[in-house]
Amino acid sequence: MAIAKAERLMNLALCLLGTRRPLSKRELRGSIEAYMEAGNDESFNRMFERDKDDLRELGLVIETVENLEGETGYLARRDSNRLPPVSLDAEEAAALGLAAKVWQQARLAGAASGALQKLRAGGMPEAGDPYEGQHSAIEPRIPVHEAAFEPLMLACRDRRPVAFDYRKSTAARPETRQVEPWALECWRGHWYLAGYDRDRGAERVFRLSRITGKVKSRAARYTAEVPDVVTVRETVASWAGESADRSALIRLRAGAGYPLRAKATAVREGGDGWDELEIPYGHGLDAWLVEFGPDVVVVGPADLRADVVDRLRAVAAG
Repeated sequence: MAIAKAERLMNLALCLLGTRRPLSKRELRGSIEAYMEAGNDESFNRMFERDKDDLRELGLVIETVENLEGETGYLARRDSNRLPPVSLDAEEAAALGLAAKVWQQARLAGAASGALQKLRAGGMPEAGDPYEGQHSAIEPRIPVHEAAFEPLMLACRDRRPVAFDYRKSTAARPETRQVEPWALECWRGHWYLAGYDRDRGAERVFRLSRITGKVKSRAARYTAEVPDVVTVRETVASWAGESADRSALIRLRAGAGYPLRAKATAVREGGDGWDELEIPYGHGLDAWLVEFGPDVVVVGPADLRADVVDRLRAVAAG
């Protein structure tokens, strides 16, 4: 069984790499013996989808496009699946080994280990672990708990549009978003996706913990150009008020809102169980303040107070 599957995967890879135009499922089924022997269309479709996913897991970049007849087709361009010679010194190899350890507690552990094995097979020198023999309470790790991470990571890699239900911080119920994913980035312990929101016709950033349900792939091309540099961190920082140029005055219930207290430039006891805080005011601060509900009251400026009130009314209206 293992030999038969390996042969089937190899034949599929050769077909996709050897074609100059997208091949439909119908054409692939007629070209590969194992697919021709499939009992029915349903059995073939299951087999093909598994094989396609397996090849992608092995690192083959498979594109999903429309062929000249308007059918969904598949191909693996040689220029997208060819790497230049790898030349690394011992220090660079050690850095890659340390980077792979970061993912050992996350969903990319297998991919990180596999990448190192391929690089070593290509001539990368073996590097000693600079931390071997040392016992430290601090280990380089990137936690990934969101179920949406893996399908979005694969969609970014394969340039495949996706759809998912997303609940904004100010919304009572999630709504479906059609997105062309660009990049994922971890910022302050949370994962974010940057991409092109088709319904809104603009770049958007989504927090993965607010994605509900399954991430669904869409068989279509990207409609927007992917930027050379996707600045997820800068975009998220802007929405979180990190690039602030003004100051806001808020009242915060005593014993609540510790993230706000950490950002405050000044804190004063206001009496009656409330404190007054001055915090940096930038784009997106209103959305963040709403998350603290009745524990926060905006004193000024007036435009920030109005934005927070509007968001609260939207939540109350459902």
